Amino acid sequence: MAKWLVKSEPSECGIADFARDPEGVIPWDGVRNYQARNFLAQMQEGDEVFIYHASCKHIGIAGIVRVVKAAYADPLQFDPESRYFDAKSSADKPRWQAVDLAYVRTINPLISLDRIKSLDGLTDLPLVRKGNRLSVMPVNEDDWNTILTLDATAKRH
Repeated sequence: MAKWLVKSEPSECGIADFARDPEGVIPWDGVRNYQARNFLAQMQEGDEVFIYHASCKHIGIAGIVRVVKAAYADPLQFDPESRYFDAKSSADKPRWQAVDLAYVRTINPLISLDRIKSLDGLTDLPLVRKGNRLSVMPVNEDDWNTILTLDATAKRH
């Protein structure tokens, strides 16, 4: 199974939204960057995903979710009322992808970006590379496990 990181503002779709309905599914849609879209298209059922809170007071990895439905055409691209509408997209040739995600667990306290940057050996992690602002990115297995060493929640279980 692959590992991923997705960024979101907690007020828009954060780990608390997933935790409110642990049996529920939330579509990860509205991604409008081609490279991030290509990463979404690679996601498979069962892949694990860090939820990273961005553009807020407490920035960092706030939880883990799992892909429960692999990439499919993002329905928002076809909705003229949506801010994610794309007039150049068609049902037979969709431009944008979505995946469905489900709650695994909350990481509390969250793992801050500063703590992640302080770890040795994460130079391949796109999150810590200068200028990388992608909202969807792969995380290799070693980096995933290294980051989880900072998870105080896991140590209590």
